[in-house]
Amino acid sequence: MSADLAPAPAPGPACASLPARVPWPLFDCVQVNLAILAERWHGPGTSLDLGAVLRFRPLPGPHGLPTVERCAADQLGEAAQRLGLAVLERRTTAPGEAVTPAEGRYVVADAFHLPWVPYAGRRHMEHSFLLEPAPDADAVVVDGYHNETPWGSARPVRRPLSRAELAAAVPPPALALTLAPAKRPPAPAAAEADLADEETAAAYVAAYAEHPDRRAAFDRLTLETWLLARSRRLHARFLRSRGMLADDEAALAHVEAWQSLAESVYLGSRRVERGRPEAREVFTRLARQLGRDREAFGPATLRAPAPRPADATPVPALLRARVAAAAGAVLKADPAALLQGRPLADVPGFTSFRVVEIVERLERELSVEFDADDLVPENLHHVDGICRIVLRAQPAGPAAQPARPVARTGGN
Repeated sequence: MSADLAPAPAPGPACASLPARVPWPLFDCVQVNLAILAERWHGPGTSLDLGAVLRFRPLPGPHGLPTVERCAADQLGEAAQRLGLAVLERRTTAPGEAVTPAEGRYVVADAFHLPWVPYAGRRHMEHSFLLEPAPDADAVVVDGYHNETPWGSARPVRRPLSRAELAAAVPPPALALTLAPAKRPPAPAAAEADLADEETAAAYVAAYAEHPDRRAAFDRLTLETWLLARSRRLHARFLRSRGMLADDEAALAHVEAWQSLAESVYLGSRRVERGRPEAREVFTRLARQLGRDREAFGPATLRAPAPRPADATPVPALLRARVAAAAGAVLKADPAALLQGRPLADVPGFTSFRVVEIVERLERELSVEFDADDLVPENLHHVDGICRIVLRAQPAGPAAQPARPVARTGGN
């Protein structure tokens, strides 16, 4: 499996307060810290709902160029609702006003002043982070941003700040929200795509290909193709998590082609900065990629989504440990990784036969009998999903023999 569709590595010890297994590279700097709260409050995998809609609706942007970038204020309401996050408070700080740490405090400030990101002192741009209380500091910044930049790598961090450091990092105006868990919206009945027509896409490409300031055009197109590539990678991961991709390999090839284009545009931008000739073929490739979005993610290439399990009461920790131990024993996998949210399907050797072994082992060890209607892939590919069907299972009768259900996994 390509890294484009595989889970990201768990954060290191310095980021122990960050949820494990969040696919950090999929999210932009506004999305990623909403994703942290979604995973913290609603469980592993919920952050992928940020990829439910694929969008290409360019708006007027800098230098007279169209842009797919949306400001943080425009993104936040839709994104928070999709993840099941309630906005309790929203304010822009005034001169002399400091942002105070709190549970669920989400802040958008100028990356130019933030010492933990590579943009510090180099580029003005919106950047989000969580600002939380800490026993050993005035505040702690939690930021899951994961990206490569011309000035170095950005990686998920947890960074204590003194009051003076916080004031220097977040001068007014800054946007501060207080978020809290809320009920998640119903799962979409189908994939959602909001893609412009061919004429709009052609005008978008032409605006960059024909702009008189070639340096400005390539500088902006570098960000545009990065955003386009990342959003398609996230959409593909969302579709895969819902079992909606009829052809994983075709979607993966399309995602990789977007990534390759973004890299080519960046190389072209560096050449233009040095007064070298530009590569015109990137505009042909851009038009082709926009056209192929419909082929890769259109209704004809997708399956109906698997139903999302309804929100439930928290699963007892002891039961989670028992289920992870049983699944780990069958799959010869580390139970700790499964408890952190690693999908069973990502464990080497996972097949429908192993699912049957896990089901039978749990029925035997826990003296329960699963409902046959519960034995579907969306319940059997994660520890928490299995825990929920254990809670719904009937006690096995004293003379009952272990059931031998056929797990409907969709193949080996």
